[in-house]
Amino acid sequence: MATLTRTSELRITTRNDTHLAYLDVLQGSWTEDQYLKLTDYNRAQFEFVDGALEELPMPTDFHQRISLWLVSMLRAYIEQRGGVVRYSPLRMRVRAGAFREPDLLLLLDKHDARRQNRFWLGADLVIEIISDDDPERDTVVKRAEYAAAGILEYWIVNPDSHTLTVLTLADDIYHEHAVFTSHDTLTSPLLHELAAPLTDVFLRD
Repeated sequence: MATLTRTSELRITTRNDTHLAYLDVLQGSWTEDQYLKLTDYNRAQFEFVDGALEELPMPTDFHQRISLWLVSMLRAYIEQRGGVVRYSPLRMRVRAGAFREPDLLLLLDKHDARRQNRFWLGADLVIEIISDDDPERDTVVKRAEYAAAGILEYWIVNPDSHTLTVLTLADDIYHEHAVFTSHDTLTSPLLHELAAPLTDVFLRD
């Protein structure tokens, strides 16, 4: 699990830049309110789990290209059906004491009460694009967290293997619907009418 380790850069200072303390000394003791205030006014992206901050890596150009393709595709599908899709950075509270910032998150009903302005209280579908710094964060840790949060479907996109895995929730655990490649047409048990050719999703332009 990625934690806040860049102590040489992340620190508490006074207005005249006098160093007071590195932020890692607070790991494990952050409150939800402190996390929310920090991320309200910080360009760096952090997730929050049980009092600890987890810093996320800066997205790459390829990561953003995949994300943009998915956003465009899902908006075309879901908005005409009354739903909503959003993209990072947007915080989602997965449980008491834990916030994540999925790459994309979707609700079937745009009026769903979980759609709050400052952060969402859940989602029907979440998508993570795997980062090289810690692949298990998305494939293992978040898979378990999102299942426990009752998120009906979880897509994991792997830029290295050019695959998109669709997981669907049953009996409180995720089961694999399919692993799609760029030669396939994406389908989803949750998004019943979706049929999206993946020919272009992994292209580098």
